[in-house]
Amino acid sequence: MSSHRVWTLGADIDTDAMAPGGYMKLGIEGIAPHCLEAVRPEFAASVRPGAVIAAGPNFGIGSSREQAPAALVYLGVKAVIAPSFSGLFFRNAFNLGLLLLTTPEAGQLQEGEQVELDLQALTLTRPNGQRLVCEPIPAFLLDMVATGGLMNQLRKKQGLRP
Repeated sequence: MSSHRVWTLGADIDTDAMAPGGYMKLGIEGIAPHCLEAVRPEFAASVRPGAVIAAGPNFGIGSSREQAPAALVYLGVKAVIAPSFSGLFFRNAFNLGLLLLTTPEAGQLQEGEQVELDLQALTLTRPNGQRLVCEPIPAFLLDMVATGGLMNQLRKKQGLRP
C-alpha cells in the first residue's frame, strides 16, 4: 500500500474540463497544463505524481476524447475515485493506464487528506482508519493499469519491452 494526496471535485466533470478544446491541437504536453482549469485553476500546476482525485457522480461525461484521461496520466494522477463514470471515459482511462475506482462513498474523502490505496483488496483507507471498499475490477483491466495501458499490455504479451 502507498499513501496518496486527495484532490476533490464535484459531480459531472466532463472531458472538456480535463482536455479543453482550445488546446487540442497542441498535443498532450500542451493540453495537460490546462487540465481542469475551469473547475480547479491551480490543479495542473500543483498536482504531484501519485495524487488521487475524488469526484462526484458522472466523472468523464461529454465527448469521447482520449486526451482527457491522457492529461491526468501525464500529470501523474494515480487514480480517480467516484460513484460513477461515463462509459467511454471508463474505457479510455484503462486503455491509457489510469485506474478508476467506483464507490458510492467517494464523497467522504476530503481535500488534501492522505489515503492508503490497496489494489489487491480494492480499498482506500482514510487517516481515521475508515476503509472505503470499491467495486471489483476485472483482472485484465488491473493488469492494463499495471503495465501502463493497452499498448504496453500488448507489447508485453508479444514479448516486447513496454
